Amino acid sequence: MKALILNSGLGHRMGDLTKLHPKCMTRIMGDETILSRQLRMLVRAGVSDVIITTGYYDQILIDYCGTLDFPLSIAFVKNPIYDKTNYIYSIYCAREGLEDTDVVLMHGDLVFSEKVLDAVMENRCSCMTVSSTLPLPEKDFKAVVMDSMIKKVGIEFFGNALAAQPLYKLLWPDWNVWLDGIRLFCENGNVGVYAENAFNAVSDRCKIYPLDVKDALCNEIDTPDDLENVRGRLQANG
Repeated sequence: MKALILNSGLGHRMGDLTKLHPKCMTRIMGDETILSRQLRMLVRAGVSDVIITTGYYDQILIDYCGTLDFPLSIAFVKNPIYDKTNYIYSIYCAREGLEDTDVVLMHGDLVFSEKVLDAVMENRCSCMTVSSTLPLPEKDFKAVVMDSMIKKVGIEFFGNALAAQPLYKLLWPDWNVWLDGIRLFCENGNVGVYAENAFNAVSDRCKIYPLDVKDALCNEIDTPDDLENVRGRLQANG
């Protein structure tokens, strides 16, 4: 299994916090950053191969990873037009290292608990983290669940939907289907959409199941307020 961490975004909503480095290098507790926490947890989960997509301040990110003492093989893939595309194109750029393998996929601004990652890794099917207890967000991902499977993912769906976070475990048969959908989207010029738009087009053949983490920590950090909320939860849990 490989981990794919998407870190090509600009992170403009973080203001000055991303003025000098990518969002994933934002400190959340002490010297631990979003990225170092993700990598530490992946090592604990038994993952040894990681692909990180880059864009904004890519060399700063690469140099930072070089300072981290984790037993990981990390490959960096730059999206050369990161400021003009969405992360669907970052995945397309990294596709050759991702075919025919199980993948744990996460956004680079996602903070989650060990319990959540354990549940993802132990799941026997392809899955995406959702919450049945949180209210549906207005502007963030929702997953449409029908017949116990995820049929659509996007910000626009509210019917039959659950709040969702971009943390996936993808078994290779399902991932290959989605990756081929991503390839078709990008080669047809559809590079400004979410990768989930490509999933929505092939969801009848890409079997992803909802993994309900309820109130457990699994949150993206998009704004300084999000950062403070996550810090508060981490401090409360010791």
